[in-house]
Amino acid sequence: MEAIFSIVVGLFATTAFYLIMSRHIVRVLLGIVILGNAVNLALFTAGRLTREVPPIMLAGQQTLPMTAANPLPQALILTAIVISFSFFAFLLVLAYRAYQDLDTDDTDEMRLAEPENPPLPPLGY
Repeated sequence: MEAIFSIVVGLFATTAFYLIMSRHIVRVLLGIVILGNAVNLALFTAGRLTREVPPIMLAGQQTLPMTAANPLPQALILTAIVISFSFFAFLLVLAYRAYQDLDTDDTDEMRLAEPENPPLPPLGY
């Protein structure tokens, strides 16, 4: 099962990097979301995929059995989902604001919207 998830993580990462290298902001945002999902799936895969033995310690046990699922990656994934969603919402607002100001979502056209001769920064205080 881990081999299948490893291949899926590779496909997600490949798709994400392809989309991140795009010229359009919407594709870049989708690539960031897919990359976050690939990382979450990689963490989930690293935590042993078992349903037989839950990660619960019974009375008298000092450690989890070796066949139990690791609860740490599961907790990390829950935290990462919240962080990646808030990061995506922030980037979506930035992209929408840039689209409103520049009337384009193409990064090359956004670069052309910069002034030709910007003023110099202050040289002294």
